Amino acid sequence: MPVAQPTTESPEPSPTTPAPSGALDRFFKISERGSSLSREVRGGVATFFTMAYILVLNPIILSSAVDMNGQHLDSAQLVTATALTAALTTLLMGVIGNVPIALAAGLGVNTIVALQLAPRMTWPDAMGMVVLAGFAIMLLVATGLRERVMNAVPLGLRKAIAIGIGLFIVLVGLVDSGFVSRIPDAAHTTVPLQLGSNGHLNGWPVLVFILGLLLTLVLLVRKVPGAILVSIVVMTGVALVIDKLADIPAMSWGLTVPAWPGNPVAAPDFGLVGEVSLFGGFGKVGILTGVLFVFTVLMSCFFDAMGTILGVADEAHLLDRNGDLPGINKILMVDGIATAAGGATSASANTCFVESTAGVGEGARTGFASIVTGGLFAVALFLTPLATMVPAQAATPALVTVGFLILANSIREIDWSDYTIAIPAFLTMVMMPFTYSITNGLGIGFITFCVLRVAVGRGREVPVAMYGVAAVFAFYYLMPALGLL
Repeated sequence: MPVAQPTTESPEPSPTTPAPSGALDRFFKISERGSSLSREVRGGVATFFTMAYILVLNPIILSSAVDMNGQHLDSAQLVTATALTAALTTLLMGVIGNVPIALAAGLGVNTIVALQLAPRMTWPDAMGMVVLAGFAIMLLVATGLRERVMNAVPLGLRKAIAIGIGLFIVLVGLVDSGFVSRIPDAAHTTVPLQLGSNGHLNGWPVLVFILGLLLTLVLLVRKVPGAILVSIVVMTGVALVIDKLADIPAMSWGLTVPAWPGNPVAAPDFGLVGEVSLFGGFGKVGILTGVLFVFTVLMSCFFDAMGTILGVADEAHLLDRNGDLPGINKILMVDGIATAAGGATSASANTCFVESTAGVGEGARTGFASIVTGGLFAVALFLTPLATMVPAQAATPALVTVGFLILANSIREIDWSDYTIAIPAFLTMVMMPFTYSITNGLGIGFITFCVLRVAVGRGREVPVAMYGVAAVFAFYYLMPALGLL
């Protein structure tokens, strides 16, 4: 990310700063920040089209999993929930935060909900834990503890958490597309994964994924705006043609078979909104495990949002001379509300999207761009049939691409020369995909960090909060041996 010269949020008036032209201009400080209404509109539209892929990916990730009762979430209802929550939270960020930052269901945290929480409880229970994580974030912001907690975790571990989630997302994308599959236990082999369904790539759906991944990467390298969304749209069209011309069993595509829905417009289905059980999950998994699940969701949202907010603000020249963002607590509070709102609608936690930099690149500097983006998500509520026709093979290349982008943006900021941070960071990032658990990656990384710092006589450098969290994780891992799990 290029380094921009910081400016104050309210620059001194100068002859080149146009006077506010109306109430809208004054409220959003459009002229004051050197922008214009047309730039804000263009920026809001650009941001929407670079992150609209979430309307497809989030339902695919969540609907592909089952809860403890074997229940799937309905794809059409998930599209509605995803669009609704993105619209409301992005509008809220525009009005309260007045920054060009859009929010939607976070990739990574939705995987935690689908693959770690839901299998151990019901869907309402899992979404209840997301709501609780949102409440915890709001409490941390209100008490001023959010920044202190963030500072307790060293930068290297924060970056490793992001990378681990990125690698986990890549694995999910490869498996959901059919490019990689688990070898059945009956095969009596020590190899856990294989290429394709039988050690070889075969079938039209896998070809759609391969072509989609190559297309996405080519568009990314050529810096085509909205590369991910363009690839999803193009490959959905290809999948439609292939399914029409070839005799492909419906089950080969997975849960979503590419087929034109007829009428692309439909009334939104709000059936999942409010389907939440705040504390039901604790009765299923126990208090300690439940607290760790909430903590895992909180951590995923926590650091992802902080990095995104500061990064986008830097690009938009909204940081002051000290590198701080004026009014950041209001922005962080909206982010906490978005986490809870995502659970309340069953869309999974919503968080700030780094794709907001696309709007900043078009000149957006204020929350009015977020108003435009949120309005477009509201329009998308009525286009559910278009989102539910996209097969996983056309959408999952985005997961692989996003995983790469997360790794590329974070791995260079880890100090690999300091083994007391490099080793915990390494274990954090590899244990998430290798154990198929983001919680395990966090726990092993935190415990190792504390042990290694103490081993080299640097124990006093470790914040007390880190020791406390590491102790909780250690007890969690010892519970089976103690007969408590």
